Amino acid sequence: MWKIREVDIANPIVIAPMAGVSNLAFRSIARQFGAGLIYTEMVSDKAIAYHDKKTLEMTRMDKEEHPLTMQLFGHDLDSMITAARYLDQQTECDLIDINMGCPVKKIVSVGSGAALLKRPEAAVELVHAIVQEVRKPVTVKMRLGWDEHSICCVQLAQRLEKAGASAIALHGRTREQMYTGKADWSWVKRVKEAVSIPVIGNGDIQSAIEAERRLQETGCDAVMIGRGVLGDPWLIQRVNARLSHESMQLQSEEEKLQWILEHARRLMQIKAEPVAIKEMRGHACWYIQGMPFNNRMKDLLTKVSSYVELNELLTRYGEFLALSKEEQAEQSAGFLDRCGKWLQQIKEEEEIKDGNSIIVTEKSCGIDR
Repeated sequence: MWKIREVDIANPIVIAPMAGVSNLAFRSIARQFGAGLIYTEMVSDKAIAYHDKKTLEMTRMDKEEHPLTMQLFGHDLDSMITAARYLDQQTECDLIDINMGCPVKKIVSVGSGAALLKRPEAAVELVHAIVQEVRKPVTVKMRLGWDEHSICCVQLAQRLEKAGASAIALHGRTREQMYTGKADWSWVKRVKEAVSIPVIGNGDIQSAIEAERRLQETGCDAVMIGRGVLGDPWLIQRVNARLSHESMQLQSEEEKLQWILEHARRLMQIKAEPVAIKEMRGHACWYIQGMPFNNRMKDLLTKVSSYVELNELLTRYGEFLALSKEEQAEQSAGFLDRCGKWLQQIKEEEEIKDGNSIIVTEKSCGIDR
């Protein structure tokens, strides 16, 4: 157990904010698998200030999600304060995070995200102003600096603590690195030694052994995992098990396939089916990574457009995986070809069904085709 100000957090596993990923469906799975703290995907201060309906919907959370951090990105003082007030007063989130680490060009080109690392005075002023306006703890997620020649994380972390930040999450790369190279965790250790508030280390956590090692080497309060849990929420359980010196069974291939379908069902609770299934194409490919003949199966998964198609394809794949390795090798080519034909047949049947539904609807409305 650790805490950020008065917010109790059960374990040192934090799930990173990931644009286009960290929605309610994904977060509910991460929570079920045992994450201590979860971040939402970043939301725009301007969009909240202008009451953009889609953005406000992104701030919706489930009562089971506590503790939850909602992350803001922006740089304008007034609109950031307005957005922070909204998160403080109109949502049930537990913490408000300021994004100072996003390296994406369209974010930094307007002065937000990692661009704030080039303007430390503005960054400190921003945090101080927001802290004065909200009751909830304010945290900051940032990178080492803009590039290797302007690493500023230690000094900036100290100044942000004085400005009122309640915790720092540090990604061990510069903005210039984007997601290339390796995260330098030595800076996480230096920041932890330089401040008295909690420090969360982030970057390249792909295994339970790595998570444990980073916690021990740096003394940080928690590790933040991002890409490592995509298609592998079991990583959360493996880290928890290792830190508590417990054993756990490895997940079966069948279990992975069932969780793809469960993830899809949860997405369809918050999005229209076509949108949810389109989003699931990427998730499904992550889930089956490393499974037999996954590359060919990924090609088929990128073509699914309905839950029926997804379910049928995964059911067939599950039956194939239940075969012996020898049988799989013998039948693989024919099986994958049949999958493609099944998928096309299902699509055609769905198109006929949809067409009949349109005709029935138009007739009931008195429309003459």
